[in-house]
Amino acid sequence: MGGAVNPLRLGIVGLGAVAQAVHLPLLAKRPDLFTIASICDLSPEVTEVLGSRVGVPRSRRFHVLDEMLDHGGLDALMVLARGSHTAQVLAGFERRLPVFCEKPLAYTTAEVDRIIAAEPHLGVPAILLGYMKQYDPAVIEAARILADVDDIRSIEASVLHPTGASQLALARVVGPSAPVANPAGAAEDAELWRAAVGEADEGTWRAYRGALVSSLAHDLSIMRSFGAPPATIEYVDIWRQSSRHAVRDVGRDRKSFGEHPPSISAVGTLAGGGRFSLAWHYLPDFPAYRETVRVVHGAGTVELVFPSPYLLHAPTELTVTTLDGDAERRVVRRSTTEAFETQLEAFHAMVREGTPPRSGLAAGRADVLDCQRILAAFAGRTGAVVGGEVGKLVGELVR
Repeated sequence: MGGAVNPLRLGIVGLGAVAQAVHLPLLAKRPDLFTIASICDLSPEVTEVLGSRVGVPRSRRFHVLDEMLDHGGLDALMVLARGSHTAQVLAGFERRLPVFCEKPLAYTTAEVDRIIAAEPHLGVPAILLGYMKQYDPAVIEAARILADVDDIRSIEASVLHPTGASQLALARVVGPSAPVANPAGAAEDAELWRAAVGEADEGTWRAYRGALVSSLAHDLSIMRSFGAPPATIEYVDIWRQSSRHAVRDVGRDRKSFGEHPPSISAVGTLAGGGRFSLAWHYLPDFPAYRETVRVVHGAGTVELVFPSPYLLHAPTELTVTTLDGDAERRVVRRSTTEAFETQLEAFHAMVREGTPPRSGLAAGRADVLDCQRILAAFAGRTGAVVGGEVGKLVGELVR
């Protein structure tokens, strides 16, 4: 794809951490594929700084998405803002623009159903969901190895999540000097809180929207890549611990994970008869983000170890263990090919050539539903107060 001569004119909404640390630097490297035509962010201050940095004319710097879209001159929309992306995706679809959508797509299946109903017929797929780990060379190779395995015994995934500030320090992310008022966003957040989990407390809501839908959904997407999504959810726990030795403050992560970010554990079955376990731990003083996915089957193991996603070109380590005569063969594969960049290449190929994305709306809906099933299993076991879509799932569990 390096020889492409038909770059996409992108409109970008959301200029926060993932935009500054990942997407904008990679887009700048690929003028063969993309031109940053317009940008949009709630913060005028951030928009001006980033607009100057990436060379977007002042006439194409916006603070209201509809104004950017109505200005025209775009081939595609890239959605990088915080929170549910339903409104932004629908706005892009209304203008018949293909959309690159970072996670989370949405917090409720009702939102996804609205998006599915509005999906335009463009002659090419209309949306690529930003599960960059599916585009990681290590994940692609692991999926190839497992394609003929018919006895996956277990999939074990764990995420060790330090503070966002510690992960992003190297990126020198520019933020507004004062909080930007966004009453519409706050009202939408409250509405989605009720729609997803009803009268659940804030800790439950933040665990759902921050840890599950916005983080563990990556591991669900990897399980889908291996052809082994969860079949049943059998046991879930959510708990919170602290230490008198803590050094780092949670800081802005409270907005994502709650005042006291949780640990989450979920176990269940796979369709082929195996088992899975998911674990997510917020560890403020852990030295570096670490995510591990280990697959056990009758003839060996496949293990993936992911570094922080903000360390561009840091390799994911794939270790494959098999039998070699009467000995163990262990092969380690590490590639510096950047999954985020491969994902951008895939988006260009989707728009220009019609290449299907690895995850579209049906996959995104399945992941939202699985996150809801996990929370419903916890509420059904513990009696935690939940309503909305998750509450209905609890009702189905107890019938």
